[in-house]
Amino acid sequence: MIFSMSKVAIITARGGSKRIPRKNIKSFWGKPILAYSIQTALASGLFEDVIVSTDDNEIASIAKEFGANVPFLRSEETAGDFSSTADVLLEVLRQLDEIGKTYNDACCIYPTAPFISTSILEKGYRLLKEGNYDSVFPVCAFSYPVMRSLKMEKAGKVFMQWPENIDKRSQDLPPFYHDAGQFYWINVLAFLEKQKLFTDKSGAVILNELQVQDIDNEMDWKIAELKYSLLTKVANG
Repeated sequence: MIFSMSKVAIITARGGSKRIPRKNIKSFWGKPILAYSIQTALASGLFEDVIVSTDDNEIASIAKEFGANVPFLRSEETAGDFSSTADVLLEVLRQLDEIGKTYNDACCIYPTAPFISTSILEKGYRLLKEGNYDSVFPVCAFSYPVMRSLKMEKAGKVFMQWPENIDKRSQDLPPFYHDAGQFYWINVLAFLEKQKLFTDKSGAVILNELQVQDIDNEMDWKIAELKYSLLTKVANG
């Protein structure tokens, strides 16, 4: 496949993180965690431009230091706690259009995604184009079979969500997946029309548990650093 260069990476990095203050620029193995997303996007060679969307001047300065562009700061409306990723992308794409920059495809990359790789970004883009999808994102299988999950009452009593599966072997149950929370490839025209990242024409690439870690609190951060250390050792033989 010959990749079109009409693609933009949009890294969403607002300043107002509550559970881990200044999370998007907190040091992760010696550099701001945001730097990993920027450097992977640049190293992939996939993008005409790598942009960071932020409302924060310090984040903007660090983003530029590591090679990203920050052509405008995020508006107050999309910098709040209740603004969705789709809201941010719509604003960025419309602002880019106003300065004469339009793209066929875009990749929204989260700023706390140190496990993304150029190969996974490329794999996601291939699937987007070959499958004619609206969007493609990475997923990871739940480590325990969801169909054998339990529910609990306030008094502590537990019961099966699906009691018909109580005697079934784990390996005989279908896998279920969750969003890995790293990036979304989108067809820009489809996104502008539907204004959704997850549509009835979405595809996914599968990652393993070592490649995935939500970072919502300090314990998550420590686990992410341990995983990154292990991945680095594996990569270096």
